[in-house]
Amino acid sequence: MLDRDLAEIYQVPTKRLNEAVRRNPERFPSDFMFRLTAEELENWRSQFATSNPEIKMGLRRAPYAFTEHGVAMLSSVLTSPRAVALNIMIIRAFVRLREYLATHEDLAHRIAEVERMQSEHGADIQQIYDCIDKLIEPAPEPPKRRIGFP
Repeated sequence: MLDRDLAEIYQVPTKRLNEAVRRNPERFPSDFMFRLTAEELENWRSQFATSNPEIKMGLRRAPYAFTEHGVAMLSSVLTSPRAVALNIMIIRAFVRLREYLATHEDLAHRIAEVERMQSEHGADIQQIYDCIDKLIEPAPEPPKRRIGFP
């Protein structure tokens, strides 16, 4: 997400959002946030039919783009009431996700155990069928004796 979109979500001016990022550079490594390159910025601008390259859409420099980790980190750096509320929501979502995964991990173990038991039982059942087939098969006929002289 771009800085201006996040600023709107967090209900702070974009200038304040970027200021908080600059004051906390250790919290925003390159996999959390990056600045759009000139080529990416031009491509982004070309997506808007009404863009005017002369005024550069009011941008003095390329905007920052944030990954999901950067968005989460922003909510802990910004101090607006909205940012605090979003930070709490993010933490609760991660807790619920962890609980969900733990529940499903237990279920996955149970399914694996059932599959293992089914495989073992399948092999046992196959042995039973083989024994029954041997019992049902007609006994081989004894070799016939030749009658007459050799």
